[in-house]
Amino acid sequence: MSQQGKFRKTLSLTDLTFIGLGSIFGSGWLFAASHVASMAGPAGIVSWIFGGIAVFLLGLVYCELGAALPRAGGVVRYPEYSHGPLLGSLMGFITLIAFSSLIAIEAVASRQYAAAWFPSLTQADGTSPTLLGWIVQFGLLVLYFLLNYFSIKSFAISNNIVSIFKFMVPLLVIVLLLSHFDADNMQVHGFAPSGMAGIQAAISTGGIIFAYLGLTPIVSVASEVRDPQRTIPFALILSIVLSTVIYVLLQLSFLGSIPGEQLANGWAGIDKLYSLPYRDIAVVLGLGWLAWLVVADAVVSPSGTGNIYMSATPRVIYGWARGLGIKSLTRVDAKSGIPRPALWLSFALSVFWTLPFPSWEKLIGVVSAALMLSYAAAPVAVAALRRSAPGMSRPFRVRALAVLGPLSFIVAALIVYWSRWETLSWLLGLQVVMFAGYVLYRLPSREGRAQLRRQVQCSAWLIAFYLMVMLVSYLGSFGGIGAIAHPWDTLAVAAIAYAVYEWAARAGLRREELELEEDDGA
Repeated sequence: MSQQGKFRKTLSLTDLTFIGLGSIFGSGWLFAASHVASMAGPAGIVSWIFGGIAVFLLGLVYCELGAALPRAGGVVRYPEYSHGPLLGSLMGFITLIAFSSLIAIEAVASRQYAAAWFPSLTQADGTSPTLLGWIVQFGLLVLYFLLNYFSIKSFAISNNIVSIFKFMVPLLVIVLLLSHFDADNMQVHGFAPSGMAGIQAAISTGGIIFAYLGLTPIVSVASEVRDPQRTIPFALILSIVLSTVIYVLLQLSFLGSIPGEQLANGWAGIDKLYSLPYRDIAVVLGLGWLAWLVVADAVVSPSGTGNIYMSATPRVIYGWARGLGIKSLTRVDAKSGIPRPALWLSFALSVFWTLPFPSWEKLIGVVSAALMLSYAAAPVAVAALRRSAPGMSRPFRVRALAVLGPLSFIVAALIVYWSRWETLSWLLGLQVVMFAGYVLYRLPSREGRAQLRRQVQCSAWLIAFYLMVMLVSYLGSFGGIGAIAHPWDTLAVAAIAYAVYEWAARAGLRREELELEEDDGA
């Protein structure tokens, strides 16, 4: 067994910014454009802008937490610091689902695009892998694992190299497609043919939020960052702003370069016509060399993101295991500074998520909702810690938290709600079952009953939030029975989210209950 070691502070601002941008620019930009176009038409641009604003608000909140408490796996430890181990375990579980499945999704995306060169990797439906395709996915997961096994710096160097190539291709695509831009496409069936419902659906299930979700890897490796108080906020904000600009330009260039005759029957079905959006549009426009370059980037780009999440997931597991007292998963190798038991578990979970051979499209809805649930805990944690630890050093302090706190929580709640009933019914239901299981497991201990009662008090708001959102989702217009029409269902969720946020901000641990200990591994 390896000797217990510590995390090493080796990541620079450049490393951290590339981690943020690299995790944002994975498979999302390669697949989302045609899905967004089919759902929202030209108004998909609005969806990208709204998604960028939503993630920016949450990023500001994470800036305060990451700078004040730079901890390994911080994304799952902040709820524990503010509201206790029960909330921490629930958020850790949902984040673990999201992070580990993201590794698999990026391997799936690389295989799906590689099938443009090697059709034997994908079945006749164009998305599901053959046995050979699954073996290729497995090989990519092994590669991610090995790149993260030896040291955080070896991972960072490989990520920086891949990231340079990842960004050159999207910028080239933007320039070339805009040269074929047809402004008539933006109004051929109206700017928003599906109305606000289409714009909202594109955000949650069209791949937009999935494409933006690259904040948490930055926070997850916080204990390995040099000068984290300055570096983390700068890297977070820079990553979000740059990615929003590029995503909007990519969507605009795709919408305007589609030949007009293909839009005669509307935007619905464009995702089937352009299942590999930028490769397919390049072929239609006679840019065969660009199509080849897009496929090459499509194999490399998701792999770079998968590599990042193979690095971030062990830190999430580490933070989650600390809260649950699972010592076997909190060991850090003394020589490499890597939490290797957690890395092995990350690898096993990523392989599990490739079974039974799902496609990229089938996974993104679940992952987007799971990550948004994780993100939603951040503004609550900031508000609670402002009350319980007013004297804590905050190198980056979010201004106007009374407005930005509830607003960011409401935005996260709406994006989760727009993920539709079929996703929420089991995802939120699973969290309720986890809550009950935790309580039943801890209940027999007489010594810990008072502590358990306090934990339930601090986290009851979350279960109430889940149950109310599930009820509206079942009755609402996003996959529900339609008893509550749009937009009243969306307004109901917003009202619920505001009330729950105010409850949660006041339900945190008291000052004497806080344990903001220094990270043993830092």
